[in-house]
Amino acid sequence: MLLLLLVGFGIYLDTQMTRTQALSSYGGRPAAGSGTNWLLVGSDSRAGLSSDQEQQLSTGEADGNRTDTMMLVHVELGGQTSIVSLPRDSIVKVDGANARLNSAYSSGGPQLLTRTVEQASGLRIDHYAEIGFEGFASMVDAVGGVNMCLDAPLDDPKAGIDLPAGCQELDGAKALGYVRSRAFPNADLQRVQNQRKFLAALMAKASSPLTLVNPFATVPFANSAVGTLTVDDATHVWHLASLGWAMHAVGSGGVTTTVPVSPSSAVSGAVVWDQQDAPRLFNALRSGDDIPSDLVTPGK
Repeated sequence: MLLLLLVGFGIYLDTQMTRTQALSSYGGRPAAGSGTNWLLVGSDSRAGLSSDQEQQLSTGEADGNRTDTMMLVHVELGGQTSIVSLPRDSIVKVDGANARLNSAYSSGGPQLLTRTVEQASGLRIDHYAEIGFEGFASMVDAVGGVNMCLDAPLDDPKAGIDLPAGCQELDGAKALGYVRSRAFPNADLQRVQNQRKFLAALMAKASSPLTLVNPFATVPFANSAVGTLTVDDATHVWHLASLGWAMHAVGSGGVTTTVPVSPSSAVSGAVVWDQQDAPRLFNALRSGDDIPSDLVTPGK
């Protein structure tokens, strides 16, 4: 009976996911390499939010969708799981012209964004997953919040947060503000570090024994996760479960870092991928090798 319930719940969850044609075949598409590559996207979509929720989450109002967060997750079977942040203000080729990476999504949706990342990195993307503001906050609240330790206070009215230094429990609204904030001297580069740090903590909390044995946490978390996700056509709930387990293991042997960048000399506030170090990082992932230690961002 328990097995039937689990299988039935899994099938139900699989039917709740929104799917889109994020992956496409085209001339010159990178060949498959070692392991599995995911493109995880956090959009600023306000779909499903009421005016009160927009005010509570300090999202503001905006038309259209943009990508505030882009991470490449490489899962190597029997090897290292790597999470690599792709700064949204990276200058790359988008449909043949130099542009910021996040413009690919706003002009061509998931399919153009995925193709842009593939062409810039030389890696084939196997799975795509996207979540908006409401879904992220719901996932955090479903597991009862996530504990984070801040080295310094973080006061950002634009993100709706005023957090003291030290360890504290962040609910959905505060967590959303924390991963959205750019109130740092190095702005987006610090933000992507915070996003990776928080995502690892969220996965660790969601997969902890205390959460897994508690149906009042596990069921709402699973519903929030799959009900607000947009994935590619070939992704199913068991793929997401495998990804979650791999990301849970990052804290005990995986690597989180940012693609090596330097300030752009042509576009103010933008960055460019390092012509020597970025290919070294992507070549390691393609070959199934560990990322060289000198390419791992200090402090992760």
